[in-house]
Amino acid sequence: MSDSDLIKLYSKQILALAAAIPHLGMLDAPDAEAKARSPLCGSMVSVGLTLKDDIVTGFAQNVKACALGQASAAVLGKVVIGLDAQTLARGREELHAMLAKNGPVPSAPFEGYETLLPAREFKNRHASILLPLDATLAAIEKARSS
Repeated sequence: MSDSDLIKLYSKQILALAAAIPHLGMLDAPDAEAKARSPLCGSMVSVGLTLKDDIVTGFAQNVKACALGQASAAVLGKVVIGLDAQTLARGREELHAMLAKNGPVPSAPFEGYETLLPAREFKNRHASILLPLDATLAAIEKARSS
């Protein structure tokens, strides 16, 4: 990876997102909690959430990840409240397709992931970017099964 590649990857927009992650912390009484970890880089995201009628009504996250994982958590944190599991699963699929298959930017409300387009070229970073959605979907599954 050249210096210019790193500069492109860690753009001012990505770093600004990473510095302003919404919903950091823990919920007092979550319906479920889940963690997702990238074995390649060790990044980890923990999520706690509350649901009502399969819609996220409360959300908190703890993010121990690279700037790309943090930026992804920021994008998700801005839109997650009020979304249902199906919409979140669609967003995860579309983000994966954008990164791994040169697909389009995810549709609304996930269009903020456009900022992470430069990460397409860095396959070893894709798992970290997907962690916030993976942890959120895992927490929803736990809430549904309890």
